[in-house]
Amino acid sequence: MRIDQRHRSASSIFYRSIDRSGLEMVIRVYVASSSGSVAVKKQQQAVVGFLEANRIMFQEVDITMQEDQRLWMYRNIPRDKQPETGNPLPPQIFNQDQYCGDYEDFFQSKENNTVFAFLGLTQPPVKDSES
Repeated sequence: MRIDQRHRSASSIFYRSIDRSGLEMVIRVYVASSSGSVAVKKQQQAVVGFLEANRIMFQEVDITMQEDQRLWMYRNIPRDKQPETGNPLPPQIFNQDQYCGDYEDFFQSKENNTVFAFLGLTQPPVKDSES
């Protein structure tokens, strides 16, 4: 579920992460709304769609509209994750200020069923199905 200051449904159920101090942790997905790359758009949609489908609260940050956020993203991606040339492409995923990874890292965590660990979240308990 996207964090939306204008509307937040009281009946919505979503997964939140609370750190040890009791503060809510927010997953941030850095995207580019005006990307000319179809691949980048599909990757962004895959990440956002997964978070929405699993009711994981997140904030979508559009780096094409917010220069300061784009620069922050570039500065906070570890050196070993930076491309040899150019700038890192969206989507880039953070838990608060902690870098989680890019789309490839996200995809691998999905394949390995470790997305919650990848995001730095505790996996919600699995409900037993009623027979």
